[in-house]
This record gives sequence, C-alpha cells and structure tokens, in this order.
Amino acid sequence: MSNLSTATTQITQMLTMQDAMNSRVSETWRDNNYEWYRAIWVECAEMLDHHGWKWWKHQEIDVPQVQLELVDIFHFGLSLRLMTGASVESITAELAQELTKKTSETDFKIALENLASAAVSNKAFDAVALADCMRLMNMDLNELFRQYVGKNTLNFFRQDHGYKEGTYIKIWNGEEDNEVLANVVTTLDPSAADFQQQLYAALEAKYPK
Repeated sequence: MSNLSTATTQITQMLTMQDAMNSRVSETWRDNNYEWYRAIWVECAEMLDHHGWKWWKHQEIDVPQVQLELVDIFHFGLSLRLMTGASVESITAELAQELTKKTSETDFKIALENLASAAVSNKAFDAVALADCMRLMNMDLNELFRQYVGKNTLNFFRQDHGYKEGTYIKIWNGEEDNEVLANVVTTLDPSAADFQQQLYAALEAKYPK
C-alpha cells in the first residue's frame, strides 16, 4: 500500500471517529457553533511551554507532551473540516495531500505560529503547518494515527464513566489516565482491526473500581 493510500485509509477512519466522539458529547454538535479554531490556538500556546521558547533560561523539549498536544489539535482540526459540510471523501483527499506535503521549515516555533495564525486570523486548520510540527518532533502519520486512536478511545472511555457528570476518576493508582493510556497503547498492535476495542478493554481492566 502506498504512503498516500495508507494516509487516506487512516484519515478516513479518524474523521469517522471524530464525528462519533463529537456526537457522543452532543448530537447537535454541527449546529452548536463550537469555536474549534480557538481550541487550536490555545493548545498551540500551551504546547510552546512544553517545547520551550524562553531564551533567558535552559529548557528541555518534552517531546511526548508536545506530540500529545499535536494529537489534541488534530481532533479540533478534524472537527473544523467536518464543520465545512464537505464530504468525508473530499476532506480525506485534501488532508492526505496536506499532511504528506514536504516544506523547508526547520524551526518548530515558526511552524507552530503558522498553525496558530491560521486559527486566529482565518478560523481555519492549517494541516500543512501541523505536518511541519509533526515532522520536527519526529512524528509521522502512523504515529499520529496510533496516538489519535488512543486519545479518542480514552475520550469515549471518559464519557462512558461519568466525565460529563463529574464522577470520572482521573488518577488511576497514582497515575493520570493519559499516562496509563500511553503505557497501554504500546502493548497493542495499532494495525489490528479491533485495535480500538482492545484498547478500550485494556483501559476498562485498569480503571479503579
């Protein structure tokens, strides 16, 4: 399977999962006018702290946390594209081209600012800028897919276990649920047809009773 066809398959699956997650939160999400673009630039600002930008002090790049923030932004970006009313097929085709596009950008901070700028100025999702950020954090589309499916599954798990009602337990035996997810997901095969179901079952087994 070519890189582009693999990208198409993965992006289609992620768009379907995003629509399902948004519908789980609100069946009328497409009509609710949520500010997905604002969520993107706020996440960009938070991510910059994990990357480091202060020239007056020593800072280490927290690569796993930056990658996690990029995955969160992709959730919002998918939602913005779905809000346009375009078909999943056409959105997939556009994103497959944009996410596999190579640019000459070498500065992560500039790539991140391009991503934030599109959100602030145009209320849009700049997938090329996201791809630049991913590349500069050693993250390819396969890794984006693996982490996206993981976070999407955790989001469903949270909703199913009282997240909206405030009864969800976020600390599991001394670890945040995100940390548990990061450990569990590495033990499973993301190419398995039932990867999401396996992951959900693994989270269920570890959730504090």
